[in-house]
Amino acid sequence: MNQTYALTAVTVVVLVTVLVGALGLRISRTTSDFYVASRTVGPRLNAAAISGEYLSAASFLGIAGLVLLQGPEMLWYPVGYTAGYLVLLVLVAAPLRRSGAYTLPDFAEARLESLAVRRIAVLFVIGVGWLYLLPQLQGAGLTLQILTGAPHWVGGVVVAVVVTVAVAAGGMRSITFVQAFQYWLKLTALLVPAFFLIAAWAGDGGPRARFDAPAVFREHTVVTLADDVRLTFDEPLTLTVTGQVDGRSYAGEPLTLAAGRHAVRARARLEFTPGSAVPEARAEAGLGVSSWSEPLSGNRPEFRLYATYGLILATFLGTMGLPHVAVRFYTSPNGRAARRTTLVVLGLVGVFYLLPPVYGALGRIYAPELALTGTADAAVLVLPERVVGGVLGDLLGALLAGGAFAAFLSTASGLTMAVAGVLHQDVLPTRGVRSFRVAALLAMLVPLGGSVAATDVPVADAVALAFAVSASSFCPLLVLGIWWRGLTPPGAVAGLVTGGGAALSAVLATRAGLAPTGWPHTLLAWPAVWSVPLGFLTMVLVSLATGSRIPAGTAATLARLHLPEALYPSEPGPGRGPGRAAGPTTGPGPGDAARTGGAP
Repeated sequence: MNQTYALTAVTVVVLVTVLVGALGLRISRTTSDFYVASRTVGPRLNAAAISGEYLSAASFLGIAGLVLLQGPEMLWYPVGYTAGYLVLLVLVAAPLRRSGAYTLPDFAEARLESLAVRRIAVLFVIGVGWLYLLPQLQGAGLTLQILTGAPHWVGGVVVAVVVTVAVAAGGMRSITFVQAFQYWLKLTALLVPAFFLIAAWAGDGGPRARFDAPAVFREHTVVTLADDVRLTFDEPLTLTVTGQVDGRSYAGEPLTLAAGRHAVRARARLEFTPGSAVPEARAEAGLGVSSWSEPLSGNRPEFRLYATYGLILATFLGTMGLPHVAVRFYTSPNGRAARRTTLVVLGLVGVFYLLPPVYGALGRIYAPELALTGTADAAVLVLPERVVGGVLGDLLGALLAGGAFAAFLSTASGLTMAVAGVLHQDVLPTRGVRSFRVAALLAMLVPLGGSVAATDVPVADAVALAFAVSASSFCPLLVLGIWWRGLTPPGAVAGLVTGGGAALSAVLATRAGLAPTGWPHTLLAWPAVWSVPLGFLTMVLVSLATGSRIPAGTAATLARLHLPEALYPSEPGPGRGPGRAAGPTTGPGPGDAARTGGAP
């Protein structure tokens, strides 16, 4: 890849982001501007902005990497991401907007009239936001490392600085325009190269090769392994090895490996001849993986059908609880506009998700060694050079590099905005625009430190973990809070802590390598199947047991959530619950009323 072209494209994307963020200094003046763009964002612009921030590094790079690793079996993966907006449209979008809240903790306190529920919600917003920010910064590091050879932390630092400046400068009003622009840039960045790649594949005899055929090396390929792995060969294979295989050391000698598994140590150099099948690679301490469609029965170390359902459920139900998605609906003028926005988002996201699998399928043909080196997420970036080549390949690669960086910037902007809003309301002791800018800096520092320390978490996997925690905590709170009058503050607290806490603990145990093999590992690695019902069940049972604690204003609050805005002309001010008189948008920031018991 031509570094000059690629860096130019990345620089242009960064400069546009900074310039629009600087524009926010001119157009953002009030608290409402910073938090929800004064609730004036129309459906089309809002839908493009939501799609821009939602289509993250996991979508732009991670899905293609999963298809490269596991083939067409992974084509189901984007379904949950897209269908999650259908649940959002039907159950949450309009009532959430009518609540008049600024953040998810605002909604929680307004609905349940409880500071305890608000504080628990704050913790989960920050946790989910940081979990989701981490892979954005890691993906940026991977991209810049491929483009320039820079250390992995450099890309994350660049994104962190640019996003913090953009959010601190203009808040929600300015990043709305940034994210809408970045959606169309990302779509163009994937769509245009895809035409050229498919045309080159078709002219290369590609139609005679099935995408679901086993991956093979098309040319002499040298792979240096970064970690200890187990390679699985379906049939005997001769290759040249420099390093340690199955406990023996080799110095550039031809070696024929029998069918089955073989342990290969880190830094081993393997040379494959053209036509050699690409072996399946798993971390030395990892588990074997059976087909995702096999039944749950049987003595297997991992159960892929369960894992598939767990991931679909997490993405399907986790979307509504993502803090950067929820806050977007507060920018709509009214509930009807929120529903129209969600409908447009379904179309925009659905069109986008047609493209990453194309890159994953082509990656199995033209860049299969990425499955061995642990850099499958880089398939999108390296394909133009492999397939097209020349100046055109460099230009297409530069376009993809710019699109990838736009993915990191747009999603990181939305997450930073959401986390900063909560930190400003509920953690920092002071108010005002200056305090919000400090919150934006704090919102980015923790995930930036994590991205520097952790380099081996696949982008798509890390995002899936955030979805699982969101689905287990905020999904029960939003659904029951909007549609069931019997929800009580003790029930909400118990459900958030039990469901969300269980999912978060399972996620951390899996990432720390503490989960034992077999079913325990599978249950902890994909917790949504049991943690989401656990969250719902706990909220319902505890609420039924504490029925006397139903807030006195529940009937009025639910009426506001479900009736047209014309019946409730007064708009709640920052930090105030539904039905209360609106305060001036230039007055105290969100959270002030929360700390004084909700009094105006």
